[in-house]
Formats: sequence, C-alpha cells, structure tokens
Amino acid sequence: MNPLIKRVARRGGLLVAAGLLAGAASSASAAYPERAVTLVVTYPPGGTVDVVARLIGPKLAAELGQPVVIENRGGAGGMIGGAVVAKAQPDGYTLMLDASNHAQNPALHSKMQFDTLTAFAPVSLLLRVPNVLVVTPTYEVKTVADLIKLGQPGAKDHVYFASAGPGSAQHLAGELFNLLAKTQLQHVAYKGGGPAMIDVMSGQVPVMFASMGSAWQHVKNGKLRAVAVGGLERSKTAPDLPTIAESGVPGYETYEWNAVFAPAGTPPDIAARLSDEIVKVMSRPDVQESVRNAGFIPKAMGAKELAALHRADYSRMEKVVKEAGITAE
Repeated sequence: MNPLIKRVARRGGLLVAAGLLAGAASSASAAYPERAVTLVVTYPPGGTVDVVARLIGPKLAAELGQPVVIENRGGAGGMIGGAVVAKAQPDGYTLMLDASNHAQNPALHSKMQFDTLTAFAPVSLLLRVPNVLVVTPTYEVKTVADLIKLGQPGAKDHVYFASAGPGSAQHLAGELFNLLAKTQLQHVAYKGGGPAMIDVMSGQVPVMFASMGSAWQHVKNGKLRAVAVGGLERSKTAPDLPTIAESGVPGYETYEWNAVFAPAGTPPDIAARLSDEIVKVMSRPDVQESVRNAGFIPKAMGAKELAALHRADYSRMEKVVKEAGITAE
C-alpha cells in the first residue's frame, strides 16, 4: 500500500476510535447515575460535617434516583478523606463533603498528598457556619471592647483563648482577631473542639472563637456567654448579638463552610447535574429550617461561586498563617 494512503488510513482509524470513545463518555454521562454515589465525609461521625451529610444525603439520593452512601474518612483536618477522593475515578460516583479547612490546610502543612486547588472540581457550597466569640459566663468580658482592653500587649495578665488544636478554625479566628485588633491573646491548643469548649464552660480558659453550630446550645443553656458573632452580618439565630466587625474590629470576618467537591477531571455535565441537584436540595424550606435551627446559614452556591470562595479563603488564610507564624506541624 502507498505510504501516504497508510498514514491517511491510520489517522482515520484514530479519529474513528476517538469519536467512539467520546460517544461512549457522552452516553455514560447521559445515563448518570446508574449506581450508588459515595459521599466521603472528611470528618468523624457526629461532627458538623457529618450531620450535614446525613441531612442532605437521603434528599440528594431521591433527586438522583440512586442511593447516596455516606463514608466517614476523618483525620488530619480533612486531609485523609481528601487524599482518598483526589485519587478516585473522576466519574461522579465518588464525591467529597469537606469544611473550610480545605482552603486553610495548604498554608499550615508543607507536605500534602494533593493540591487543594487543582486536585478537585468544585461542585456546590452548602452552608456557612458563623463563628461566635464566647466566654465563661462569670468572666469579666461583656463586649469586644472589654476583650481588646484586657488583651493589649504588655498587659499585666495574659488573656487566653482555647481552640481545637494548632491551625484549627478556632485558632485562626483568634489569630485574625489579634492581627486586626492589635491584641496579644494567648493560644491554648486542645485535642478537639469538645474538650476546649468544656474548659471554657468551666473557666479553665475564658475565651473561645467557636463555631456557632457547636456553641449555641451551650449559650442557650447559660453555660457560655456570647459576646459577638464573626460574620460581617448579624446572625438570624441571634439578631441582637453584634458582629465583631461593628464592635471595633473593622474587616473581621470568620466563618466555616461546608461544600461538595468531586475529583478533578469529572465530566462537566455530571458535575453540573450534581451542582443543580444539591442547590435544589439546599433550597428546600424544610432543609433551610433544619440548617438554621442548627445555627448554620444555608448558602447554596454553584461551582463557579464555590471556586471563587475557595481561592479567596485560600489567599486570606495564607496571609493570616504567615503573619501570625502559625504551623500545624
């Protein structure tokens, strides 16, 4: 056979093969999902992220027409579960529900098994969890101004704040307060948010920048006193409670968020379908009521908005970690 004809025939065969593969992929996407979808939760059972997963899982399953299996892969601030999903097949059958540590971890850990900005395809933001500044009920701090006054550099007595551990959301929230309010609150790290909050309730450590979702029940029971919320807007859960920003620390904003990601390379139409279905679930009045009752703010967003939020938080927390000299290693 003429060499030119051979080359043309070979190219033609490759084009046909590529067309067949593209057609098969398109057909698979159109039929999605054909089996159960696994939602990897990057934190242990019982925590905020797990509660959210079990709230939306059955409702998302109803929309997709297939079971949604919750699989907890907790540990290392979400990085163990993240590594599992980063290596999973990008076919829409393995998803990840993670918290805002997803954006903070790169600034805290020099060695990670994946790049949070490139290893995942953003799918949908679910909600935000505002932080709340709480104190031991008998502590003398009643306002943000009181805390700033007591926490001044060179003060006779140190003011201590508790957190779930080095590099945790509570730790970063306290260090951001130090940077913006020009205070020197001293960090006390615990092995988990639960033990930290117990010691704040008992007065062992007087201050905590806690998640409203975990602290609010204790506030209502009188075991903690809320001073201000960390968002830029007042919380609908506690509309009379001022924000830290309006109380003398302009620009202060801290919150945690929960969002769904897929492995990078997931077909765009599958990611879009998932995003649409999740936003639909999060927009249901009964889901929104459950979310608000837990102290969270329902905030469903699509992939583009989640990607922008992720990058903004990544840059913001990188700056806080660098200026405060924080390390989790």
